[in-house]
Amino acid sequence: MSPAELLELYRQMLLIRRFEEKCAEMYALAKIGGFCHLYIGEEAVAVGAIAALRPDDYVLSAYRDHGHCLAKGSDPKRVMAELFGKQTGLCKGKGGSMHLYDIERRFMGGYAIVGGHIALAAGVAFGLTYQQQDQVVLCFFGEGAVPTGVFHEAMNIAALWKLPVLFLCENNRYGMGTPVERASAIYDIAQTAHAYNMGHSTIDGMDVLAVRDAVGRIVTEMRLTPRPYFLEARTYRFMGHSMSDPAHGHYRTKAEIDEHKKRDPILLFGQQLISRGVAGADQLKAIDAAMQTVVQEAVDFADQSPPTAPDELLTDVLAP
Repeated sequence: MSPAELLELYRQMLLIRRFEEKCAEMYALAKIGGFCHLYIGEEAVAVGAIAALRPDDYVLSAYRDHGHCLAKGSDPKRVMAELFGKQTGLCKGKGGSMHLYDIERRFMGGYAIVGGHIALAAGVAFGLTYQQQDQVVLCFFGEGAVPTGVFHEAMNIAALWKLPVLFLCENNRYGMGTPVERASAIYDIAQTAHAYNMGHSTIDGMDVLAVRDAVGRIVTEMRLTPRPYFLEARTYRFMGHSMSDPAHGHYRTKAEIDEHKKRDPILLFGQQLISRGVAGADQLKAIDAAMQTVVQEAVDFADQSPPTAPDELLTDVLAP
């Protein structure tokens, strides 16, 4: 990758981090309501994976979707306005935090039902196969979705029909407050792909270049020979499950979180850029300052935007 491309990965990760930190602040001020799940700590997965895609590839996510939406190129102002419930939001303020959607960017939504969108990803991939297109579908979900029935149904049909969908499990260790070893009979989540004769692997989800390289290899092969793939990215969320959950709750210790923060993906990548001579510390600080400005502008835009009008309740509704 060129220095400019490497710095772009760093910029995107910082944009997501500062955006999420501001979301926490706005939630505390009651500017954002409802459920809100932050992506802090997992930025390398979204940025690395989506950087390996083409703009016309499709992405689907679960309810922790802000980072994926931003990494796909959505306007931070419109994303923040959606969280504020404003008319200028991506979904006119009607979707909120868990239901971001940007058709122009091929971001086909965040979904609140655990595992429900995995079948939709298979459906999008089937559509591409039916139309003989060479795009691929990237589907993000947490390890907590793996025990659900719809996950196994989607895996089976994708393997059976050789659909071009990359199932990317963001294993952040905890499904709400339950550690993976108490929820899954298999600790190595990627091993579930064996049941569907599907290629699979596990990567370090705190290393943005490792994620980008792995996804790049997979989607390149997928375009040549359409078939699904299961990739497990081992990562860690530094915040609670949602804004209603304290930073560590009663299911993990502060010491555990602090230990994982030593592998903060932004910190590690920044150190790597400096050691490679790609950028100096001052340049990285300047990028950080620029992203804080972008996020503040997004907040100002959302704050000044008009609230969603009541008559919007009946628009964009599909009825027979």
